[in-house]
Amino acid sequence: MTKIAILGYGVVGSGVAEVIAMNGRHIAERTGVDLRVKYILDIRDIPGNPYENLMVRDFSVIENDPEISVVAEVIGGTGAAYEFTRRALQAGKNVVTSNKELVAAHGAELLALARDRGARYLFEASVGGGVPIIRPMARCLAANRFTEITGILNGTCNYILSRMDEDAMSFADALEEAQRGGYAEQNPAADIGGRDTARKICILASLAFGKHVYPECVHTEGIGNVDSDMIREAQMNDHIIKLLGRILHQEGGPPLIIAAPYMVPQDHRLFAVPGVNNAILVTGDATGEVMFYGQGAGKLPTASAVAADIIDCASGVPGPGPVLWSEGPSYLTFSQPDAELYTFSNGTTMRILE
Repeated sequence: MTKIAILGYGVVGSGVAEVIAMNGRHIAERTGVDLRVKYILDIRDIPGNPYENLMVRDFSVIENDPEISVVAEVIGGTGAAYEFTRRALQAGKNVVTSNKELVAAHGAELLALARDRGARYLFEASVGGGVPIIRPMARCLAANRFTEITGILNGTCNYILSRMDEDAMSFADALEEAQRGGYAEQNPAADIGGRDTARKICILASLAFGKHVYPECVHTEGIGNVDSDMIREAQMNDHIIKLLGRILHQEGGPPLIIAAPYMVPQDHRLFAVPGVNNAILVTGDATGEVMFYGQGAGKLPTASAVAADIIDCASGVPGPGPVLWSEGPSYLTFSQPDAELYTFSNGTTMRILE
């Protein structure tokens, strides 16, 4: 039996507990791993919480319990999440996470710490939510040199832009609808401003090239200036506007890494990706183009990816895990062009995806 602790009982944390309770027997039958949640850490009182008997507020209880072999960090941010992750790894415990902000900021450091302590630090859920991308890149595609990665990595922005395109909604109305439906945070600044996409493309770039890429070194644009007139103008030109993260390998120079809105042509595979879905195109020199598609956010899809990492840790596979990169030179790529520009009637310019 593998006893685990969940740090944070928000949307994802409650989803992890729910998935394990709902499918624990099925997981055991398929993988031979019997999972039990022993602790859930949260500082809040949560009325009606079905796991009230598992709740703790002091991380040291988890840190010092030798029965806990896997810690699922789903707090988010780089404050307490960073402290608790370091302490758990230093105690030799495996850590899995959906926290893209933490991985993008401290991934190399935490991977090195895990390796030194004989533990694992896994983060499948940090990029595509329920869409597997970290394992496929690290394992299934490990024989490739990656030449291009282009993806819709933020379900909130894709939902807003889809609603503006399909139903002629204003940006404000589409955002409000996304918030009502639980697809957008009450403070959506990281999503709308492109920072969430930048963090995710940094993780993929670090994995692809083996050197840590920091979000502050990546040119980042959001969708806050996209209006209904721009959506209609794109339609008239057989294009749709999508927020993309892109990595382009450049011979003899650093890779180009960017998070920005693009004009996507009608014949492109990313054109028809609707709603909160994510889609990631990975091009390897051996495989050619491979596409990963599915629901990129949400309680249970993200929890499914977190649970998969827990199962991986609990299955007894030796070593620090399939993913490793090191500190290295930052890639300052914002001054390098990556696409032809389109100029809208209002004077706004936007890249065109080839």
